[in-house]
Amino acid sequence: LCCCEYVDRRGERRHLAATCCDCWELDEGCDRWLTGKALPPGALERIADAVSDRLRVPWFAGAVKVNVSLVPPLVLLPVLLHVAALHFLLGFVVLTALPVVLLWYYYLTHRRKERTLFFLSLGLFSLGYMYYVFLQEVVPRGHVELSQVLALTCGLVLMLAALSRAKRDPGYLPTLASCYKPSHQSLANDSVRESSNGLRGTTAYSGRAVNGEAKGYARMAAEEPESVKKDWCAKCQLIRPARAGHCRLCGRCVRRLDHHCVWINSCVGEQNHQAFILALSFFMLTAVYGITLTLHTICRGRTPVVALFYCPGVYSDYSSALSFTCVWYCAIVTAGMGYILLIQLLNISYNVTEREARLALRDNTGRRLLGGLVIDTGQYNRGFLCNWGHFLSLGSSPPQRSAEDIV
Repeated sequence: LCCCEYVDRRGERRHLAATCCDCWELDEGCDRWLTGKALPPGALERIADAVSDRLRVPWFAGAVKVNVSLVPPLVLLPVLLHVAALHFLLGFVVLTALPVVLLWYYYLTHRRKERTLFFLSLGLFSLGYMYYVFLQEVVPRGHVELSQVLALTCGLVLMLAALSRAKRDPGYLPTLASCYKPSHQSLANDSVRESSNGLRGTTAYSGRAVNGEAKGYARMAAEEPESVKKDWCAKCQLIRPARAGHCRLCGRCVRRLDHHCVWINSCVGEQNHQAFILALSFFMLTAVYGITLTLHTICRGRTPVVALFYCPGVYSDYSSALSFTCVWYCAIVTAGMGYILLIQLLNISYNVTEREARLALRDNTGRRLLGGLVIDTGQYNRGFLCNWGHFLSLGSSPPQRSAEDIV
């Protein structure tokens, strides 16, 4: 393939110059729209698939596909923020509509069980664009020192480093090459055999393990409560250890699954939960520091809280208006991320995951505490210090294997 050629989803070789040719899905949709006929079921999905398959850019070994969800943040965010800077009423409309649109798109993709890069690209591009506006519009005014710019830059770099770590393996359970699904009777016999041997909180399976690695994950640590059970995942064809769960968006089982975060386009589990909390913390500190520096520059003589709601003359010049609009955008995003961080810290303090809290609410087996901010299941709660010690030790050592596994 040359740089402008590609193989489409039907396996046919095509050229970028013929992108608009032979697009039967789009032709049919336009024809029905012009004649006033209703689209058949699934027509919009087929049109979207055709457009996403043909949206490509030239590359060395052939044209590569561009993810459609990456385009809207790169185009709409600067346009909307510049429009919002024209007048305070436009700013109010735009900044009010943005969270509504984001929530609508989140529920749309979540209901369809679709993974999207929209939120990740929006978050990364927002960070880059806010940093650009800060350097371009705020720093040249001369009220920000070089040390403050360096501190803000270091916070941004540390946050991106933690985010990169959080994007790695959250603790996926290994998929099985050859599936061995134990029957309910064999599981019952195993449970009877373990109780007769006096093993409390541990489970040993026969020599016909699902595979060596999966069998190690299927064991429970000795300190786990007796009431904890392991269950069979029919989709992954393996026995999940305690607190593991299946993510319907990733299609994998994750050890100590907390939730699937759209902002990192990955699950939050045993291996990346600490990095996720660290990324949120660095983001909060950096965002609040950047908002404070900007408000001190464009609204001199006022505290940041007062300047956020009352800053007369800020729309007198476009540079100040754009900086003020970006501050409000950052404040809205920071408030949302602050709420997520608060819930996460409370869950860690009670040693409960988001998945366990949802299941407890569904089964009515948990207690609402602190005004409903946290759901205490009571199953793993061992006190504040022990809970945080358990969280800080997540992923520190791989699951232990017995001599039987090694043999």
